[in-house]
Amino acid sequence: MVIEVLSAGAGQAALGPARLDPVELFLQADLIVQAVMVGLILASIWTWTIIVSFNLRMAKLRRKSRAYEDEFWTSKDREKALGKAQRGEVPAARVAGAGLDEWRRSTKAQPIDREATRQRISAAMEGQVAQEADDLAGKLTFLATTGSVAPFVGLFGTVWGIMNSFFQIGTQQSASLAVVAPGIAEALFATAIGLFAAIPAVIAYNRFTASVNVYEAHLQRFADKVHAGLSRELDRA
Repeated sequence: MVIEVLSAGAGQAALGPARLDPVELFLQADLIVQAVMVGLILASIWTWTIIVSFNLRMAKLRRKSRAYEDEFWTSKDREKALGKAQRGEVPAARVAGAGLDEWRRSTKAQPIDREATRQRISAAMEGQVAQEADDLAGKLTFLATTGSVAPFVGLFGTVWGIMNSFFQIGTQQSASLAVVAPGIAEALFATAIGLFAAIPAVIAYNRFTASVNVYEAHLQRFADKVHAGLSRELDRA
């Protein structure tokens, strides 16, 4: 009876662990594969940092923009509503500021060329809207890079691990599963980490790009309203 129990225990030990252990896979991997895994894990951590921070930033910008626009349209003193502090914090304030700055410069000269002034005001605000959108989209470059590159980096680790497994076959003169399985498992683990880094990055990039486009369209509508108000001021000038 004791011999049977020992035999069963030895058989289970020969079969290896009942489930995958990521730590063991990492520790047993080749140095090159380990470097690939570490790089992908760091990329994944940075990806999630960008995801969280960008969500918080967009929520803050939307909240501040709504508050500023409400103040802008209800305020009788537009200059006060365009204080330097608000210009530095709120994209909508910078857009309106660009239009009002151009309006002041263009109306100093007499006589006023109304059509040229309208065009310059429009160009100034459209340029500021584009700059605000570019500033937001620039934060997403890392997500795009990770989403497109991480699977190939993981694949490089996989190929290297499989090459190492074939090297072990030649060294040990054996093609048994016990010889090649550990190296192949470690190699495939690198691909899994690459996908783990890439999939959230791609999803977040697509979602955030759409959010930036929506926010840009909102700023453009605000700029159009400001432009219409300044055009009426020109007609009275």
